Amino acid sequence: MALWSVLIVAVPVADWFLPPDIHLAHLLVVPLALAAAFTDTRRTAVTALLALAALVVAGAERSALTTENVLVQLLSLMLFSALLLIVTRLREQHLRHLARVRQVSEAAQSVLLRPLPQRAGAVSLASTYVAAETEARIGGDLYALVRAPGPTRLIIGDARGKGLGAIGDIETVLGAFRFNAHRHSTLSGLASALESDVRWDLGESHHGDPDDWPSEHFITAAVLEIPDNQLCARLISFGHLPPLLLHGGQVTPLEVAAPAPPLGLGTLTEAEYAPLTFRFAPGDRLVLYTDGVTEARDSRGNFYPLVERVTAWTDQRPDELVHSIGADLRAHTGGPLADDMALIVLQREGVRARAWPR
Repeated sequence: MALWSVLIVAVPVADWFLPPDIHLAHLLVVPLALAAAFTDTRRTAVTALLALAALVVAGAERSALTTENVLVQLLSLMLFSALLLIVTRLREQHLRHLARVRQVSEAAQSVLLRPLPQRAGAVSLASTYVAAETEARIGGDLYALVRAPGPTRLIIGDARGKGLGAIGDIETVLGAFRFNAHRHSTLSGLASALESDVRWDLGESHHGDPDDWPSEHFITAAVLEIPDNQLCARLISFGHLPPLLLHGGQVTPLEVAAPAPPLGLGTLTEAEYAPLTFRFAPGDRLVLYTDGVTEARDSRGNFYPLVERVTAWTDQRPDELVHSIGADLRAHTGGPLADDMALIVLQREGVRARAWPR
């Protein structure tokens, strides 16, 4: 503001020493445009008044204030100032609207996507979430953790679509998971209840023909269970991407031979949900992610090589690994992500662990 005031004052001062045929009044639009671009409406209005005053002083110095030339300059500057004030006002309104949208999305995120703890039962963990829509803090991906009697249970998923339009489906899945996670003693029972609740709720929410709406609304997900007192973990995949197991410096995708259909599409009975049970010893880590990570492309269209990158960072703890992947992913894309992204890294800690179950 001080610099622009100096520029405005410099115009009539310079005009005093310049020859009569040289005028600098047209330069007054420069500080006025800068003020409109970088300050608020009030400061722009003050700058406009100073510019008009400078033009009046410059005209009075040359005894030309009432000439046609100076009057046209004054009118032009007044119209230009009015236009810039309107633009500045509209920009401020947009920024306030954007701030309100962010506040709402942050509130929604705090309710739906509660921050994951750094430690839960037998695991320590770290996570990150990036929404594809710049105005939002929450998108079409989801995660949640529940401490059940005995194990820690966690879900990560991806609703069809992205951004704010998928929030309703996310709320359905997270509500069903949190309600059922501590009510069922087996992971198969939890999976069956989760599918039943999600399918019913999606049908109620979308009011479609039962034969039509499932093809349009579904959620891929992975449900994980880590017992406190067993060196193992159990996984049921609802058509989700395979988690990565880091053990002994090796990275192994946990491919499920017969994954369940995505949530909202399944009709399996509880007995048909067979979890994949695998060894999960102290120091082992799991990387859970959504397709916003693996389908991120660079400028040449190459997908992000998650397994290759994680293989180079097998000695990192969860928070370090999340940071490394996040930074490398941003460098890979060279800009904003095209899809929502969720990433969780868990590490098994030695909490009252017994031997690997036979």
